[in-house]
Amino acid sequence: MNTLRRTVRRALLVLLLCRLVLVLCLASGAVIPVPVMRAVEASLLAPAAALAGWLIADYRRHRREGMAQRAAALEAVRDTVPAALRRLTLHEVRLFTSCCRWLTRRPPHGTGPEDLAVRYAANQSAMIYGFLFVSVVETVALALVIPWPLVHTVFLVIDIWGCYFVVALHISCVVRPHVVAADGSLRLRYSVLLDIRIPARLIVHARVERRVTSGGGLGKLHDDGSLDVSVGGQTTVTVELSEPVRFVRPLGKEAQARVLRLYADDPTPAVAALTSGTKHTNATPPAAAVRSGTSTPAPRPGH
Repeated sequence: MNTLRRTVRRALLVLLLCRLVLVLCLASGAVIPVPVMRAVEASLLAPAAALAGWLIADYRRHRREGMAQRAAALEAVRDTVPAALRRLTLHEVRLFTSCCRWLTRRPPHGTGPEDLAVRYAANQSAMIYGFLFVSVVETVALALVIPWPLVHTVFLVIDIWGCYFVVALHISCVVRPHVVAADGSLRLRYSVLLDIRIPARLIVHARVERRVTSGGGLGKLHDDGSLDVSVGGQTTVTVELSEPVRFVRPLGKEAQARVLRLYADDPTPAVAALTSGTKHTNATPPAAAVRSGTSTPAPRPGH
């Protein structure tokens, strides 16, 4: 059954690519024979119907197992849609919603009234604008140089999407900052690609430490168990944990780290919030001590 599912998914992917090629040909002015278009459209029906049937069957099976409607639907999608495709689709949706949040001037994503938003996007602005300038120049140059209509349309679509991706990536960094919650926990993020949640009980020490990183890309994991989430090749805050925390890397591979280095535009308030939150978490309130039975017994009368 799993082999059949993989075969149907691959066939549907190939047919969707063929449909995309036809759309690009039509957009470039090419004449497509009607029988070819009808054959491609008809060939999409069988694998699409098979996937829809599997989705419905998986949904009903999870519902019979006692799952709620939303959970059953999500689990059915996980069973049918490949993980890489789900991850790419989710990234694109989050980039789009980040742009909508920025345009509507809504508060930073994932921050509460008492949380501290730790921004990190300022250090990469010059680099992002450079990428955008190069992307625009490339789009215009290829539009003037390529003479073939179909190839011209394909590269135009890719270049326009590339310009959008550069802008959306920077906007998502602006609206998705690091977050130090009121309880001292840390949410370490970079755009929609990385999201690590660290409970306050795991944070042992936080300090301002400016370091320059070299290579490794986003989320460079060292052999000593430390993780660099750098911006512009720099980190400004180092967070040490009592035990490793597990996370998912941008390409989907799981990893763990015990020392986290991140970049913050203004690291001092972030370190102060982490330090105060850690002290508050490690301190045992008197009321909790009384409930736990560790309070000092009251002296007897006359003593």
